[in-house]
Amino acid sequence: MDTEIVQAADLKKVDPVFGQLSFNDHEQIVFCHDKDTGLKAIIGIHNTVLGPALGGTRMWNYDNEWEALNDVLRLSRGMTFKSAITGLNLGGGKAVIIGDAKTQKTPELMRKFGEFVNSLGGKYITAEDVGMETSDMDIVHEVTSHVTGISESKGGSGNPSPITAFGVFMGMKAAVNYKFGSQTMEGKKVLVQGVGHVGASLVEHLYKEGAQILISDINQEKLLELSKKYQATIVPGDEIFNQELDVYAPCALGATINDSTVNTIKTKVIAGAANNQLADEKYHGKILMERGIAYAPDFLINAGGIINVYAELEGYGKDEILQKTKNIYNTTLDIFNYAEENQITTHQAALNKAQERIDNQKLASKK
Repeated sequence: MDTEIVQAADLKKVDPVFGQLSFNDHEQIVFCHDKDTGLKAIIGIHNTVLGPALGGTRMWNYDNEWEALNDVLRLSRGMTFKSAITGLNLGGGKAVIIGDAKTQKTPELMRKFGEFVNSLGGKYITAEDVGMETSDMDIVHEVTSHVTGISESKGGSGNPSPITAFGVFMGMKAAVNYKFGSQTMEGKKVLVQGVGHVGASLVEHLYKEGAQILISDINQEKLLELSKKYQATIVPGDEIFNQELDVYAPCALGATINDSTVNTIKTKVIAGAANNQLADEKYHGKILMERGIAYAPDFLINAGGIINVYAELEGYGKDEILQKTKNIYNTTLDIFNYAEENQITTHQAALNKAQERIDNQKLASKK
């Protein structure tokens, strides 16, 4: 097998791998490289206390390999807490492939990536994420059984995006209920940033409930399509944080709540699908709390996708998928109340609840 595991020394020498700020007690980091296909990938396994690490594969044209490493470290950690707080018997993992998904992704590259996943013996189970499609997971499935989100025709659960969007919508309604005293989205001014698979599905839910919808994305063609279909107002990217909003829904990449935006954003609720929305979880989470902005923790409300693919492992059907995803509403409301009672941020509240489940499982396994 003409492949190799990239050594840390091959990476740009900026900081040691274990010195990365996002390195958070990860169990295993795998660097994957194959010269023939051009594959450069990193698999991050954060925690397997509750079960095998399940998390999607993201293909992105990172500026450098350290940026990719930081992304996979943050994302895999988030998956640990996402599965834990959602009540799934799964650990946290994620993978990133470095490259342009539109021009560099090939069936050969996906198969080679699948071989690396297979070499981990089920400790990591992959699925689709940014830059990936269900058809890509079908190709990975040709060389490993440790993959979810494959086509329904092949026995899988299909594209998880609609379920992810439904879960975000449920979490958003819970946050709106907490902030306004009513869960209805009718008349609420909501800006959806990023209208890919999940964002577009979220817009549809908002439209059906009578929300006033604003949309923003780098894909102008998609914006025009959704604007016409759902009577949504297009907002340029540099004007997002100038809008007076009821709800801001980040559904693209993370860290949009950062030093530049946390004090200027004009919204009452933040609830979206993007991972790692807070550039600094503690600092920015505290500022949002002090400003009275209700933040629905991203790793809680975007858990619909993992609920959907988990069904492939547990064998339950669509009705149970929908019911488990609908319960995100109740869990989100519980987190808001728990945070208020303990005078902590909602992000910290969600982390506490997730960590409590992991710690209890550790204790049980020692008995």
